[in-house]
Amino acid sequence: MRRIVVGSFTPSVLLEVARATGALAERDLDVSEVAVTSSPAQFRSLLAGDLDAALTSPDNVLAYRFDPGNPLGELADVRILAAIDRGLGLGLYALPGTTPADLVRAPVGVDVATSGFALALYALAESLGLTREQYDLVTLGSTPRRLEALLAGECTATMLNAGNELVAEQQGCVRLAAVADHLSPYLGTVLAVAGTERIDVAEDLATALVATAGEILDGGLGPQAAASAARRLALDDELAQRYVDGLRDPRGGLVREGVVDRGALETLVRLRTTYLPSPAPEGGDVLDRALDPDSGLVHG
Repeated sequence: MRRIVVGSFTPSVLLEVARATGALAERDLDVSEVAVTSSPAQFRSLLAGDLDAALTSPDNVLAYRFDPGNPLGELADVRILAAIDRGLGLGLYALPGTTPADLVRAPVGVDVATSGFALALYALAESLGLTREQYDLVTLGSTPRRLEALLAGECTATMLNAGNELVAEQQGCVRLAAVADHLSPYLGTVLAVAGTERIDVAEDLATALVATAGEILDGGLGPQAAASAARRLALDDELAQRYVDGLRDPRGGLVREGVVDRGALETLVRLRTTYLPSPAPEGGDVLDRALDPDSGLVHG
């Protein structure tokens, strides 16, 4: 078996289903999933070779491929192999009873202030009539850690998805705004790599994940997906089924055939150039060429 180490923020139900159904074994893959604490930590490990691939926000790939002002301060040969999902319920969630007006001068949790989910947060907050200067950003790391912080009252609101939002709702938290309603088309997760040394095995992993996603989207593997969601995300039966329903949601769920569509990339580029512009020496923004077919952002 060929071993591959994948870094993720929230445990991947799709990866677990691919393992349980034999999709990984069919491709001679032994996949180890490692939890990462933040976007910079994930890409630091990816560039160091501690991770072979990453399940990550495509905005991270944009930042580390094109923007020298990224948290690591260097550009890297990172690229997207496949689109995985469109956010899986990604939205701005707040403590029970919170209204948009309550966010003024309130602590709002982010992974880091320059992450893709943070940029989406800024846009959703604007849709609620709030500018970045009106709330206080608190750096809290990965989505599961932000859920813990929200439930503990360490922040008033934060971006949640991938099952974490279901737990928050069960505890009475409210969704103030959803990415699917305001930022579609969007991509929440992609499979990414750095360099080419492990790209063959990573491409086989992408094939397995895309095939598994296709089966789920076609109505299959429901019991397996629900069982994996319950086990990996500690969801009860009701929430596990809601999670599966979310996987099949055409606006926020899994991406068929792993296609990285231009519309979603345009959304991501627009968010970054709006809320975190990075002027290029020759004029314009460093992301202006990201959408070029030959930019190398998307492998193949």
